[in-house]
Amino acid sequence: MLELAGIDSSFGKKQVLRGLSLKVGDGEVVALIGPNAAGKSTTLRTIIGSKRPTAGSTTFGGKPIDGMSTRERVREGLVLVPEGRQVFTRFTVLQNLQMGAYLRPDRDQIAADLEVVFELFPRLAERRAQQAGSMSGGEQQMLAIARGLLGKPKLLLMDEPSLGLAPIVLEEIARSIHKLARQGLSILLAEQNASFALRIADRGYVIESGAIRLEGDAKQLSNEPAVRENYLGH
Repeated sequence: MLELAGIDSSFGKKQVLRGLSLKVGDGEVVALIGPNAAGKSTTLRTIIGSKRPTAGSTTFGGKPIDGMSTRERVREGLVLVPEGRQVFTRFTVLQNLQMGAYLRPDRDQIAADLEVVFELFPRLAERRAQQAGSMSGGEQQMLAIARGLLGKPKLLLMDEPSLGLAPIVLEEIARSIHKLARQGLSILLAEQNASFALRIADRGYVIESGAIRLEGDAKQLSNEPAVRENYLGH
């Protein structure tokens, strides 16, 4: 589905990503865990095309996408749920969801897909006419994910979806991700909350200082001494 090979990326003179390589397979949930400023968000921005690497290559669906714009990558099925939700606070829930489908050519299918996300997040159905800015942080995160799904992704990129959420809301988000994965959606999850990410992922990567330090099965990574000590608090 997705492969990054030898990605370098810099901001000015500061190198952020260093020879980064990772893969996401069809229907797979992959966690990218690491501390703050490790390069997780830059990795997702590189995939979506808003940050251009200085070296390396990116392929999606078996073809190179390095020359594609963000708009073209979204049309190909790459969709980002950004850190901090970034919902349109003055728009209603329904208007936010419709914005997620902005680039879709199959306009006749959008209504049906709206019902699918309302089934996944019933709270959004109840609040479809409510201004997004008046919702709780957890509800806004559900809205951000649902808006991403309206883009009809083949691979959903999620940047820190657990950030600032109460445990009960976090469980609801985890259940939703599990359900999406069972339906065959590929997901790349960038998270500081390693416990949350590795619990719902099939595989994982540990990124530190812009480079992959560890990778493997999620359960295997959870049992790695360095991961347990540095990220799981054991």
